[in-house]
Amino acid sequence: MHFAMCPRLADRRPELQVRPPSNARSGPGPLWLFILLLCSFSKLSAQSAPKEQSWIRDGEAALAAGDFARATAAFEQARQLAPENLEVNHGLLISYIQTGRPEQAVKIGRESVARWPHDAVLHHFLGIGLFETHQNSLALAELQEAATLDAKNADIHFDLVLVELEEKQYAQAAIELESSIKLKPGNVLSHVLLGRAYHNSNRTLEAIEQFKAALTMDPNISLGHYHLGFAYASLGRNQEAISEYKKAIARNPENPEVLYQLGHSLLESGELESSTKFLQRAAEIDPQNGDSFYDLGKSLLLRGDPASAIPVLERSAALKPADPPPHYQLARALERLGKRQAAQREWQRFAELKKAQPQVQGMASGRAQ
Repeated sequence: MHFAMCPRLADRRPELQVRPPSNARSGPGPLWLFILLLCSFSKLSAQSAPKEQSWIRDGEAALAAGDFARATAAFEQARQLAPENLEVNHGLLISYIQTGRPEQAVKIGRESVARWPHDAVLHHFLGIGLFETHQNSLALAELQEAATLDAKNADIHFDLVLVELEEKQYAQAAIELESSIKLKPGNVLSHVLLGRAYHNSNRTLEAIEQFKAALTMDPNISLGHYHLGFAYASLGRNQEAISEYKKAIARNPENPEVLYQLGHSLLESGELESSTKFLQRAAEIDPQNGDSFYDLGKSLLLRGDPASAIPVLERSAALKPADPPPHYQLARALERLGKRQAAQREWQRFAELKKAQPQVQGMASGRAQ
């Protein structure tokens, strides 16, 4: 009974993610068959009064039709009549999640878990509500309890992974995803996320295999191409990265992160004209991404246009004031225009910021100039 939490991944960067905003839940999927079985009328008929059954039927029908507001209203009425009915509490908790009311879901979930402490469904969706309200440590505890109570439910493992990835618990996320894939091998997104978990655990070659497996199942999944491209780029295999980023762009042409990564790989490959085009578009769509402006300024400078590079690099420096490289490139651009005094100020600022950076294995952290 997994809800569509995948859009949350779409905006997180690959170290990742892509910081997707939390989207409203949508799409029927296998959930509805599960709900209909879960709240089967034959099971309820012996315990439910006719009016209560009527509200339950209305709630189930509304869930099946995707009318979550009506489902919520129906299950709220049913709970007033039968607060001790487990299936009614299931339906109301699910409805609150689907209507984007995680605070209410957490409230009803906690009340229900106190009454039925061994019910995996309640722990599962309480965990989702806690995740949606940014209570990640509590969400982990609830989802782990759900996984203990229903170890063979692949969707619980999947949702647990989303929290673990958010918390950068990549090794544990990989373990959960391996379990989820054994239970449900055809879940394409599970392979993509396992690849992410492997990549962030320095298991890049294994990550590539997972991304390829996902793309074999669904060649049109944009996230698969994006993450495969990112894995190739991390190995310096820029032409393969470019190929995958272009496939991702063909399916999602206005994604600023993919545009940026494509422009970056083109820049690394010396394809300056193409890199400039994609980096300009990335900067237009996401004017708060200092990396896009940095790479765009660097590309313009390498193309012999320091005058155009300077305002772009200044924008990068303003967006990332503790980042040394924009000042390095600014100094070079100013020197080319004969502005030695201004260039000297940038060289000095670059040196100060570089010195202030933490040392990693004897070298200052930060990207190459």
